[in-house]
Amino acid sequence: VRVVESGGGSVETGGSLRLSCTATGRDFSRFDSGYALAWFRQAPQKDREFVAATRVNDETTDYARSVRGRFVISRGNVAGTVFLQMYGLNPDDSGVYYCAVGSVKDPPGYGTLPSPYEYSYWGQGTQVTVSS
Repeated sequence: VRVVESGGGSVETGGSLRLSCTATGRDFSRFDSGYALAWFRQAPQKDREFVAATRVNDETTDYARSVRGRFVISRGNVAGTVFLQMYGLNPDDSGVYYCAVGSVKDPPGYGTLPSPYEYSYWGQGTQVTVSS
């Protein structure tokens, strides 16, 4: 599985950015797929933390409390593609943003997502810097 992120950059507080991720190497278009795509981030000298996740074939999403209402995760038209639209950015949002692929056994419609520890494939990350 190959995971590639793009779209990072530098913005001022209050600005917006849109991150993109493309995952290949699995059949993400299967109607019964249990795959999910997620975004994590890691600030310097801090642990990596979960940001948002979505199933690849239903509307199930989840957000970290710190970004809920400001970030939107969405699936692209191409299977295996996911975006993270970020609004109202502040310096605490700075860090390297990683896209990851995980899976659950439940079929679509069950509303389940992998736990943050169940993501197996990771991209190299893209830097987001928010200045005050």
